[in-house]
Amino acid sequence: MRSIKRRILAMFLGLMVLIVGLVFLINANFLEPFYIEYKQGEMIRLYEMFDTAQANGTITEADTQRKLFIESERANISATVMAQNGEILFYTEQEKRGPLYVQLFGYIADLNKAEQQENYGSYSIYRVKYNATGKEYLEIYGMLSDGSVFIMQSPLESIHDAALLTNRFLIYVSVPVMLVGILFVLFFSRRISKPIKELAELSKRMADLDFDAKYTSGGDDEIGVLGKNFNIMSQKLEKAISELKSANNQLQQDIEQKEKMENMRSEFLGNVSHELKTPIALIQGYAEGLKESVNDDAQSREFYCDVIIDEAAKMNQMVKNLLTLNQLEFGAEEPVMERFDVVSLMKGVLASCEILIQQADAVIDFIADEQMYVWADELKTEQVFRNYLVNALHHVANEKRIQIRATLGDNTVRISVFNSGNPIPEEDIDKIWQKFYKVDKAHTREYGGNGIGLSIVKAIMESMHQGYGVKNFDNGVEFWFELDAGT
Repeated sequence: MRSIKRRILAMFLGLMVLIVGLVFLINANFLEPFYIEYKQGEMIRLYEMFDTAQANGTITEADTQRKLFIESERANISATVMAQNGEILFYTEQEKRGPLYVQLFGYIADLNKAEQQENYGSYSIYRVKYNATGKEYLEIYGMLSDGSVFIMQSPLESIHDAALLTNRFLIYVSVPVMLVGILFVLFFSRRISKPIKELAELSKRMADLDFDAKYTSGGDDEIGVLGKNFNIMSQKLEKAISELKSANNQLQQDIEQKEKMENMRSEFLGNVSHELKTPIALIQGYAEGLKESVNDDAQSREFYCDVIIDEAAKMNQMVKNLLTLNQLEFGAEEPVMERFDVVSLMKGVLASCEILIQQADAVIDFIADEQMYVWADELKTEQVFRNYLVNALHHVANEKRIQIRATLGDNTVRISVFNSGNPIPEEDIDKIWQKFYKVDKAHTREYGGNGIGLSIVKAIMESMHQGYGVKNFDNGVEFWFELDAGT
């Protein structure tokens, strides 16, 4: 792979060689014509100064002479101006009638053979080469407005020397300049190629789904803007892939949930079938007995009817509990959080269960403050407490004592229901919250339990994101749950 640094270096060297070659070409072919054109302009300007001074009659004055001499020296021009009567009005040579004076008379007598460059009417420009010296000059000869004649001369030898010297200077200078230029290009090409390399590496890491890589070189130029766009693209790609993974994860959860629901449905049907089998068989048996008049006395028929009614009531209660549990487990009923007095709620439940308490011949110890406010769903909290209380009444034994306690902790209120009796076997502790699970099936059957009450408690407490549990004691069992304190 050809690097950008090498390409920039090759382009720079090619450009430098092209520029130096063009300078050589221009210097060799266009410097001399440009110089001659420039000298012609200088001579014409000096001619106009002569003509103006002569017209004003000031050409022989000292100030004018000094100005004309300075201009001639500056332009490297030799000049001689002669009046019609043969008087020398101005000259730059050491002698009035020097070589330039002789050259003037040669033009007047048309004795000089010269290559005429331009003819401007009152003066002509010539390019003259003297065989004796081999030197070449640019000369202008003509007449001023008043008829005075003049001649000006400027050597062309200097331009030849200048061209040769310039070419030689370019040879000497071009090598070190190119070396410095190479160092300069290497330095800046590195600064240019570094962020590009970083972008290339960044794109490679992004292709490997590594979005932690970021463009860090900065800058406000096109590369900097590209780097910023890379970072934005990286963030958006990371977000899109994250959302895609979340969607895939959700899809996987949905699949697992579907499988779980299918398993639950099968388990539910099996449990419900099992739970309904006994009451249905009892109802069917006693109904057939009534139909066939197994016992004709009124007392027996009343007993048969009571069994049928009792079993139907148990089935009805089980169906209600299953519907409630189903709504809780699938989030059909979101908890409504409100602030209320939980002590008042528990007292109300105890009052409504007074008949059950008397039937169980239980003693209730209620330990709580006069008022304790909590944040929770009031109806669901009542259901949890009622299930705990009914469960305690069904399993109370020995001294038949039930202790209900409400205690304030760190921003929480713990409510516990203890009943004296036999502890729950340790192997059953974690299973009692499962649907249809019964520790003592025979005893549960006696009071019509179906193993759903504690499952409802579990679903309610988890929907409110609160703690719950059970604790064994030597003389009984304590069920508890916690709520956020309202004070």
